[in-house]
Amino acid sequence: MFQVIKSIFFKEQIQKLSIYGFGQLFNLVTPLIIAPYIISVCGEENYGKSAVGMALAFFLIVFVDFGSEISGVREAAVNREDSKVLNKIFSVTYSVKLIILVVILFLSSIIFFYFEYFKQEKSLFFFSLTILVGQFLNPTWFLQGVENVKYITFLNILSKIFFLICVFLFVKKEADYIYINFYWGLGMILANVFVLYLLTKKYNFSLEIQKWDKLKSHFKKDFSIFSSQIFVSLQMYAPVFLVSYFGNNLLAGQYRIVEQIIVVFRTYILLFFNYTYPRVCYLLSLNFKKGIKAWLQFNGVNFLFVFLGMLVFFFFSKNIISYFTNEDLLHLSRLLKLATLIPILFAISVPLKQLILAFNYNRYYVFSTYFLSLSTLFLIVFLLDKFNIEGVFYSLILTEMLGIIFYLYKLIKEKKHGSNPSTKATS
Repeated sequence: MFQVIKSIFFKEQIQKLSIYGFGQLFNLVTPLIIAPYIISVCGEENYGKSAVGMALAFFLIVFVDFGSEISGVREAAVNREDSKVLNKIFSVTYSVKLIILVVILFLSSIIFFYFEYFKQEKSLFFFSLTILVGQFLNPTWFLQGVENVKYITFLNILSKIFFLICVFLFVKKEADYIYINFYWGLGMILANVFVLYLLTKKYNFSLEIQKWDKLKSHFKKDFSIFSSQIFVSLQMYAPVFLVSYFGNNLLAGQYRIVEQIIVVFRTYILLFFNYTYPRVCYLLSLNFKKGIKAWLQFNGVNFLFVFLGMLVFFFFSKNIISYFTNEDLLHLSRLLKLATLIPILFAISVPLKQLILAFNYNRYYVFSTYFLSLSTLFLIVFLLDKFNIEGVFYSLILTEMLGIIFYLYKLIKEKKHGSNPSTKATS
């Protein structure tokens, strides 16, 4: 009987992973499909400008999310059987996100009008803010918690199809680069509104007006996770901004070409983290040993996939770069070979981070995130001056190695002390 139940569970997980994987694959290949067209129409420099606008929007997303992609997912996963608690989590999270969105839009508008760097591309940056509105509406955090992969897949495909259609139809001349991020954000808004409607009907949710005391409590409870995610976001999106600011937009465009290729695997690893994180949290809360076994199985197979993928990228770097551009082909192919080390290290550090978060070692995670992110920014500025764009990739490689050391140190230390951590741990 146990074997039958286990077989059914395994098949269910494979089915969910297949559906989720299809949606995420579509999500990942969209930028690769569109990048050569944008570069050919708008040029590398304007492609770099649009990349800076998108990087800024993606950085600001962490404020709008306010830790919901970690704490919200965990709470939804643990309380998935209690509809009243889920409705409360849903309402409080969206109330907090709305307050933050309004503040961010107001402050961003002031910055875009009065800071010279942003004034030069004011239209581009304002259009990029639609991405923040789309992220505010995004219910993926909740869907991940309850493992509703069908809705996540539908949402991703719908938003990206809209983006592709708009770019191919309306980006026809060099100056149209300012609209690229707008179409991305508009696709998010339309898709997320529709999926939110389906979600409220399926789970019979109603958005309840929350008292300030509850919202204040939520702000305090998730502030440490939120603040750490600010630095994670800086670590991911600051490089292209720093290359543009301390170098120029042409260098930013070249960096973005290589980074766009590598980010497919980095994003895939993060998406795999998002998919397995609620399951790992749930299994660890039930049985520590079974949870660890599931974690090893999930991430072991995933590491092998990433490693083999990077071998292909390394040996066919010139062919891959030529898909995007034939300018500086040898230089960019060498950069790509160097950058293939980043996803390999990322496929080790992210699973270790998953355990740190699942065991609720929040204070240690926050401290290590602060240190690693600030180290990344410092190294980029220092090594960019010494080694040009190569210095940016050296910085990312070094900080990923440091992250692995930090997470292993904590996990080994707790094991030596004989602790048996669970999702209720607080250290």
